[in-house]
Amino acid sequence: MQQNMCYMPVDDLDEDLTIDFKKIFMILWSRRSVVIKVFCSILVFFILLTFVLPKKYKVDADLYINKSNNTNLVDINPYAIEEIGAGGGMAALMAGSSGGLSNELEIIQSPLVIDKVIRDNNLVIKKKWGIIPNKKEGEYISTQAFLKKNISIENKKGTNVVTIEYKAKKPDVAYNVVSSIITHYIEVSKDLRSEKAKKDTKILQQEYDNLKAGLNTKVNSLNGLPQNAISGSSNLAALSAVSKSARQALGAIQGQYTIGAKSQIAVSEEEAKVTQLATKLQWAKMVEQMSDSSKVLILKEPIPLRDFEYSSPKLLINIILGIVFGVICSLFAVILLEIIDKKVSYSKLDENIIYNDKNIFINVQRLLLEYKNKNVSCIVFDNPEECIINLFNKFNNLELIKGEISETVIDSIDKSDGIILFVKIGTTDANLYKMIKDIIKNKHKQILNEVLV
Repeated sequence: MQQNMCYMPVDDLDEDLTIDFKKIFMILWSRRSVVIKVFCSILVFFILLTFVLPKKYKVDADLYINKSNNTNLVDINPYAIEEIGAGGGMAALMAGSSGGLSNELEIIQSPLVIDKVIRDNNLVIKKKWGIIPNKKEGEYISTQAFLKKNISIENKKGTNVVTIEYKAKKPDVAYNVVSSIITHYIEVSKDLRSEKAKKDTKILQQEYDNLKAGLNTKVNSLNGLPQNAISGSSNLAALSAVSKSARQALGAIQGQYTIGAKSQIAVSEEEAKVTQLATKLQWAKMVEQMSDSSKVLILKEPIPLRDFEYSSPKLLINIILGIVFGVICSLFAVILLEIIDKKVSYSKLDENIIYNDKNIFINVQRLLLEYKNKNVSCIVFDNPEECIINLFNKFNNLELIKGEISETVIDSIDKSDGIILFVKIGTTDANLYKMIKDIIKNKHKQILNEVLV
């Protein structure tokens, strides 16, 4: 298979990457009045927004949630440690459940908590934008609607700390909402833990009663000989060697001993189960007693704000935004004007430009000297400076013609080796200028320079 290699000369690459900073500067400088007006207007607009937009107040709080299985004695509670499971083990207990607060976050954001918060603070549906009537006006907002805006409930990564933030147009509303969330979350959390502890205690109590009843039954039905009864049968064992009746008696004693040993083992096993379950039941009752204690520690309490302690809008932020958008809008305005301007602007020029500065006379004279041995057409679109006209008179190879669509211009372009265009920024007609350049390019003639006069 033949591969077609595409080669790009280094010179062409460098040419593509060339940026004419002077031309860019001159474009901006020529539009400086527009740039200043647009920039200042945008900046003033953003500054005024600081005083016009409604103020928003942000109240936040940090909660440390203890995940030690509903009791602070988990480090010595065998029942609680067992509930963690073999998969977690002590490592999970010591790690503090970095990702284990997802359940708590769901509880905080559940209707059990949020609906009470909504009713406590009378958060109802109002008119759209304060004007358009709403069929549900006056009804309490839903939990989903409450959680969609102005509220942030997040778990700080790697910690057991939950941060609650709420924004409102009134400082007292922001404070009351955060306080209500904390209050109702603690209440719901206590109820859930209390219910869990009661269920655990009930299940363990039933199991304990069943095992205790089974143990009593086994103790009452205990039969056979005790373990020390066999020690008194040594004489009987000696007689069993010579007496058949002695041998039968000894066999009966050994059978009764075996039955007694088995009964004793069964009783011991039941006692072990009862003892283990009694320990768990004891801890379950303790957990139930402790379920009324809160597992939430408020690290940062919500603070009531004053009228001037709003979080947004901020004057400094709006000034920065005004500067950024002012620059962007100014550039767009310059680009738009360069496109729609009916007069020649800097963006409509090519790369070979002689700017109208203090060196223009020297630069034009040097250009004409470079092409003194060639036929050069100088197309002037507007009245040139007197010094430039005097300069033309020194060269016989120059043909000075007026920039217009005529046979004279076309004939001059046909017989010339190169063309120099003399234009005035903001004065020369852009459409005429473009048509003349198109004629030059269609006739494959070279534009030596564009001179700004």
